[in-house]
Amino acid sequence: MKSRPLTADKAIVTMGRMTTQSLVRAIRSLSTSVAEFDKQIAEIFKPHEDHDIFTSFPGGKQQLGPRLLSVFGEDRERFDCAEQVQTMTGIAPIRISSGKSHRVQWRWACPKFIRQSVHECANLSRHKCQWAEAYYTMQLARGKSHHQAVRALGFKWLRIMFRCWKERKPYDDARYMSALRENNSPLLAYL
Repeated sequence: MKSRPLTADKAIVTMGRMTTQSLVRAIRSLSTSVAEFDKQIAEIFKPHEDHDIFTSFPGGKQQLGPRLLSVFGEDRERFDCAEQVQTMTGIAPIRISSGKSHRVQWRWACPKFIRQSVHECANLSRHKCQWAEAYYTMQLARGKSHHQAVRALGFKWLRIMFRCWKERKPYDDARYMSALRENNSPLLAYL
């Protein structure tokens, strides 16, 4: 069977071609702008005093490090506790209770790009951090879906990030693993 065009109408074909060419030009222009933004972000992030903190997290590094820094900012008085960061980012769930019914739902009112950034960082950390993969596996064993387990891991990471940010110290995986052993964490069963 020989293929044939959907239409031979010159007006429709011409408009379709012109629209496609216009979109290609717009995409090329946007790509150039995105590259310029990426360059500027890298130039600002590299000498920043918190650079080493936000590149120390497995999964953060140069791509997500600037995003994470923008979540916390430079003002150490901005957040009093990790729970404020978890709520602001949308990673903290909402618990709703009424009478005998209790449910947990995901937070809709939050900056979506920030929530996505924490989610991406948590997911990437699973591949580079032994305890993070174990925590994810533990969440799956408890019946959580992939995304619920990653959000739970992101919730945990935000507590760690907050502490590192407040203390102005990069994340130390060996120190965290040692703390898990000292506290006989249930997570050890999944390592």
